[in-house]
Amino acid sequence: MGLTEDRERFREVGETRRADLAEFISHGDLGGSGADRIRIPIKLVDLPAFEYDQRSAGGVGQGGDGQPQPGQPVDPEPGDGDEAGDPGEEGGDHEYYEMDPEEFARELDEALGLDLEPKGKQVIEEVEGDFTDTARAGPRGTLDVDEFFKRGLKRHLATDFDEAYVREGLFVDGGGVDDVFAWARDQGTPVSRAWIADAAATVADEAGEPVAALDRWESFEALDDGVDHEPVTHRIRREGLDSVPFRSEDERFRHPAVIEKRERNVVVINVRDASGSMRETKREPVERVFTPMDWYLTGKYDAAEFRYVVHDAEAWEVDREEFFGLQSGGGTRLSSAYELVEELLEEYPYSEWNRYVFAAGDSENAGSDTTNNVIPLMESIDANLHAYVETQPGDGAANARHADEVESAFGDDDDVAVARVSEPDDVTDAIYEILSTESDGGGSAPAGTTAARRTDRGERR
Repeated sequence: MGLTEDRERFREVGETRRADLAEFISHGDLGGSGADRIRIPIKLVDLPAFEYDQRSAGGVGQGGDGQPQPGQPVDPEPGDGDEAGDPGEEGGDHEYYEMDPEEFARELDEALGLDLEPKGKQVIEEVEGDFTDTARAGPRGTLDVDEFFKRGLKRHLATDFDEAYVREGLFVDGGGVDDVFAWARDQGTPVSRAWIADAAATVADEAGEPVAALDRWESFEALDDGVDHEPVTHRIRREGLDSVPFRSEDERFRHPAVIEKRERNVVVINVRDASGSMRETKREPVERVFTPMDWYLTGKYDAAEFRYVVHDAEAWEVDREEFFGLQSGGGTRLSSAYELVEELLEEYPYSEWNRYVFAAGDSENAGSDTTNNVIPLMESIDANLHAYVETQPGDGAANARHADEVESAFGDDDDVAVARVSEPDDVTDAIYEILSTESDGGGSAPAGTTAARRTDRGERR
């Protein structure tokens, strides 16, 4: 097999595994995996293998003089394989692929086109970086020579002027020191009045008579028309500079930039409706959406904590095992869950923790609880992302309005996502909708996503 064929085969293997990952999330047994180890069933594929040229001499054949005959099999070593006539009875480990949350996050990024970059919150240490910062003081060996020269040159250019041109202003009829100073300043010439006064005194001494007696220009306008004035920058480009005067205030010393290393902490509050209307067909999609997102965020962040809240008319905290299977009966008041979420998040200051609030249910809620209570609570709870997953297989109930009301209230806000799951194939779309809302990079929609939903996502992003 050639190199090109090998690469193509390995590419197919990668695509097959990503397809297996999506199939596992939508239809597979999630219970076979743990919090730190995800066990993905994979289809068996033939990996590239080397084949030896049969024309080569020598080898392990049983033919005459040690040469193998075409088509002659090599005897297996004793103990290889099953006993004669007994087929294998157990599936091998190669039918599953195990990955940790970090690898799962990378694979899900690749499979769904995600690009979530976790934000660091709490500073855990400060380290010295490259010498990119500057200060007014420091050891002589760290003097930034380039910056020193640039500052001196800029100051020199800002104070340089055509002295002969300004001195010529003293020969304007009726022009005194103050008149020449005003004329020069109007032209943007950086000259001081003291310099003009000294120049006037020097001209008078050299001529032996007052400057007023040496007038040769009727006006400053006549002077401007009669003298070819060259800008300073042109003169410097033509003649160059013999020297640049430096001052101590031009000195800048390099020192290392201080880099803050921040720990990327995340707390995820998972909320689920446990009322009587949440039958098993509605509860299963919650697990299929929330469990992979828990694995994903565990793989993305340095430290991840998960809390689980269920509610009917009231809300209470449970462990993970209870969260996905519990059904209590009774009515629904979703705001009770957000009240508990707000209380739990007091343990995780937003300045130190990334915070996600993921809720799921069948969109049925009591009366005006969503508009009067839930939406104000969502607005008041600081979080990287609020998400609601509507699980409503088949036709939804007439009073299943919560998802629509949240969507209407928050519109295109980039920290609120709403997803809907009506069948298993919607699961990966829901995960993409939620995680891509938080992702800075966005990304392309996963395979199988409809054009309409691509448009919705593009508008949201």
